[in-house]
Amino acid sequence: MRFRDALAGPGLAAIAEIKRRSPSAGDLRPDADPARLAAELEAAGAAAVSVLVDERFAGSPADLAAARSASRLPLLAKGFFSERGELEELRSLGADAVLLLLRDLDDAQARELMGAAEGLGLDALVEAHDAEELERAVGLGAAVIGVNARDLSTFEIDRRAQLALVERAPRDRVVIAESAIASRAQGAEAELAGADAILVGSTLMRAADPAARLAELISRPLVKVCGLTREEDVAAAAEAGADLAGFILARETPRRAPGVLPVPETMLSVAVHVGEVTDDRADLVQLYPRENGHRARDGALLREGREVAKVVDRPWQETDPTHYDRARAAEGRVVLAGGLGPENVREAIESVRPWAVDASSSLELEPGVKDHVRVRAYVEAARGVGSTEPRKSGSAGSAGAGSGTEWS
Repeated sequence: MRFRDALAGPGLAAIAEIKRRSPSAGDLRPDADPARLAAELEAAGAAAVSVLVDERFAGSPADLAAARSASRLPLLAKGFFSERGELEELRSLGADAVLLLLRDLDDAQARELMGAAEGLGLDALVEAHDAEELERAVGLGAAVIGVNARDLSTFEIDRRAQLALVERAPRDRVVIAESAIASRAQGAEAELAGADAILVGSTLMRAADPAARLAELISRPLVKVCGLTREEDVAAAAEAGADLAGFILARETPRRAPGVLPVPETMLSVAVHVGEVTDDRADLVQLYPRENGHRARDGALLREGREVAKVVDRPWQETDPTHYDRARAAEGRVVLAGGLGPENVREAIESVRPWAVDASSSLELEPGVKDHVRVRAYVEAARGVGSTEPRKSGSAGSAGAGSGTEWS
C-alpha cells in the first residue's frame, strides 16, 4: 500500500516515528532498534512508520533498511533532503515516502524533488510551518501535507497555530498533524480540525513501551465525563483517564456548571448547550435543539461552529429501545450518550463502536457532585474495550441503553 493511501482511510491514522534523539530534547532512546520497533509499532496499529535517517537525530540510512526488513508498513524517510540522488538511495533502502521541508526549499527545488519522488514511486510529505508555507504546499500540488507544530528554528511549539493551519488545508489532500501529540485528546483535537493522521515521535520514544503507548493514543472510544461542576471532580476525571470534560450550561438542569472550568492538557473541555450557544470558551460545544422547554433527543458536537460528530442520546427523561440501533445507523463520528455507566458502557461500546461515550448522572453522589470511585470504574470499563479500529456502521449486536435519567 502507498504511504498516502495508508493515511487516507476512515478514522485517524498514526505515523509512528523512530528517532534516537532530538535537537530540542536531546537523547530520547539512544539504544533504539529500528527493526524491533518497526515490527512492534506495526502490531500496535501504526498506519506507517517514520524513520529519522539524519545524523543530527542519531539516525542513518541503515536504520531505514533495518525497519524495512521487519515491517510491511509504508516507511517515511525523514531528513533534510535537497538532491535527487538522496531520494534514489532512500528508495533503494525501502522508503515509500520522503519528507520535503519547505523551510529549506524554494518552489523550484520543491517542485523538482516532488517530480523526482514521483518518478521513483515515492510519495512526498511536504511540510509546512506557517500560513505562507501551507499556501506554497497547496500551490505546488502536494498530495500529502504535514503541518508541524514545532518551529525548527526556535523549537517552540504552537498547537493553536498548527490546528488553525490544519483546518485551512484543503480536504482533498492528506493532512498530517506533526509534533506535540502526547494524549488521546490532543490527537482527537487534530482529527476534529481536519487531520487525516498524526505523526508521533518523542512521546513514543520516551515511553517505557512505545507500542503500548501508541495503542493507547489511537484507541477509541474517547471517554467523556459530563455534568462537572467542581474543579476536584475535573481532576478526578482526568486522573481516571477521561479525555473529555463536559460542563452543562443549559438552565434546565441541576448539573449546571458555574462556567467552563480549567482542564489539563490531557483533556478537552466541552460546553453543553440547549437551543443556543451562550459561552464558546470551551474546546468543543455540544449543542441540542430545544423542544418543549427541554433538550431534544439528539445533538451535535461542534468545533469552531462546525459539526464534527453526532450525539446520539435518549429523549429527555425517557427510555428509548431503539437507542443503539439509531447509533449504529448514524453516519460519521458518533458520541453515544444516555444511561451509560460502569455497569453497561462495555456492552454499549461492543454493540455500537462509537467514537466517544458520554456519562453524567450515573457517576454522581448527588446532582453535580461526582462519585470518584464510579468515575474511575466507568473510565476503566470503557478503556477495557477500546479499539484501534475506526467505527463502522452496521456492527453486529444490540442491547438496551440501561436505566436511569442521563443529562449530558
